[in-house]
Amino acid sequence: MSQFHLIAPSGYCINQSAAEMGVNRLISAGHQVNHQQVIPRRSQRFAGVESERLADINQLAELTGKNQIVLAVRGGYGASRLLDAIDWPSLIARQQQDPLLICGHSDFTAIQMGLLAKGDVVTFSGPMLAGNFGAETLNDFTVHHFWQALRNETFTLEWAGDGPQCREEGKLWGGNLAMLTSLVGTPWMPQIHDGILVLEDINEHPFRVERMLLQLLYAGILPRQKAIVLSSFTGATPNDYDAGYDLQTMYDYLRSKLAIPVISGLDFGHEQRTVTLPLGAQAKLVHTSSATTLTITGHPTLTE
Repeated sequence: MSQFHLIAPSGYCINQSAAEMGVNRLISAGHQVNHQQVIPRRSQRFAGVESERLADINQLAELTGKNQIVLAVRGGYGASRLLDAIDWPSLIARQQQDPLLICGHSDFTAIQMGLLAKGDVVTFSGPMLAGNFGAETLNDFTVHHFWQALRNETFTLEWAGDGPQCREEGKLWGGNLAMLTSLVGTPWMPQIHDGILVLEDINEHPFRVERMLLQLLYAGILPRQKAIVLSSFTGATPNDYDAGYDLQTMYDYLRSKLAIPVISGLDFGHEQRTVTLPLGAQAKLVHTSSATTLTITGHPTLTE
């Protein structure tokens, strides 16, 4: 049995029944779910006033007990407002002594990147309470990969990727593209060289995805990586005006601008079917004509 500690640093959980479903599923599976009072909190579009959402993060430094999984209720918007008030030293010290397994994605990427930039803290980019554990149908692939990442000191993902053959090793980092782009030039953007950068997003037209990628390119962030992995870009649907300009066209253009491998096709992001990635861990990316593999190690895991 694991203990889940819920946090809601971002948007109000408009689908309260999904959050309730998520809690019930976790409890039925034998887990304990704490701090449920964050689920109904609301202030305008946010999951509570600033001080409440900030306390969700800062109080993690005082959280005790083994096998604590910190799980974000949902994304949305709001984490960026907290970055300059988070007690980074206390939270980082807590993680260095006895790491919490902190999991979320989307807007939560801002806090995850802050932890990586400030203290080299590994967190998990993966499912959240309402959107994933509270989905109408729980996705077996997502659940399997969540526990695989949290329970295994080393694990390998395999998929049918697209891109040039390569064999690269480096620090795994990234998450939501829009949030990464919003952190450029701030203290919360990790300064990682020779990494493997994994990116995803939702409801962004292919040209907007391209524009954000170009900002990372022109800022020098993409060229200094070992490889880029492009994952799910849900809702990136072209229209008649695009006349054939789509995600694949955009991928090809990006590849023409970079001397490093760009591999696509990983099930990761705003999808019901998603892997869980420990951001800040070490990874080996191998892409051949037969398969793509990503082997990950060096992240905290649940203890027996």
